[in-house]
Amino acid sequence: MQHLIPEFDRWRRRYPAEALPSLVLPCLRRIQDDRGFVAECDIAELAAYLAVPRIQIEEVLSHYTQFRRAAIGRWHLQACRNLSCSMRGAEAAIAHLCRRLGIQPGQTTADGQFTLSTVECLGSCGTAPVLMVNAAYHENMDSARLDSLLDTLMQGSTVEAPT
Repeated sequence: MQHLIPEFDRWRRRYPAEALPSLVLPCLRRIQDDRGFVAECDIAELAAYLAVPRIQIEEVLSHYTQFRRAAIGRWHLQACRNLSCSMRGAEAAIAHLCRRLGIQPGQTTADGQFTLSTVECLGSCGTAPVLMVNAAYHENMDSARLDSLLDTLMQGSTVEAPT
């Protein structure tokens, strides 16, 4: 995190001293963008830098699902499990991904290629069930579409969201 301090210092100058705790969220986001996740050492260093209690940073990390505490695979599969997706087959899609990849939500394949997560909502209820692969949405997913997508990813190809 130390190499990010000059950037954090620029942000810090724009905030009044009493508002420094407001920097927790943008600093965590930048740390994750840099490392891929927020490590234990980052939490301690950020708490010291901002002069906030460690628990304040832990609360932000536990509240916002976009923050990761460990490295993830090359392909981060985020399956929506909210009501609209559930009503249109999300549980079956998630079960299919688990069988096909040999992992459960929250796990990464042994080769480090895939991490499967479930999320509360991806905001695409009209095209449920939805799967986000890294930053690309894949909608109206069923077993056949999931298999095709996974085959493409396993070949190392980059996938764009369908149009």
